Amino acid sequence: MVGKDDFVQGFVPNHNHGSVDYTSVNSGHVHLCLDVTSPPVMIKDDNHVHYTEGYVVFEDGHTHYYQAYSGPAIPVGNGMHVHYYDFYTTEANGHRHQVKGVDQPAPGNK
Repeated sequence: MVGKDDFVQGFVPNHNHGSVDYTSVNSGHVHLCLDVTSPPVMIKDDNHVHYTEGYVVFEDGHTHYYQAYSGPAIPVGNGMHVHYYDFYTTEANGHRHQVKGVDQPAPGNK
């Protein structure tokens, strides 16, 4: 069993990542995006990405939906890794928002 404080070399199956970010400012407001990814999706070169979908927090009378994949794993030291993400929400009220950043570290350096 791997816990949040365990530093692990290699790949940890069935892990996921959380993130808390704000969207870009558009039409004079932002939305909070609270997210938990799917388990890993293996890709070439023995790396992985994560799928995510959901809604940003209700703001300014509406919400937005998103579906996206993260980038590949980025080792950050101490047996942990993160993923970069950059995606757009669906359109609502004549606009959409960009969400980009790095998710929270998870065990495994791959």
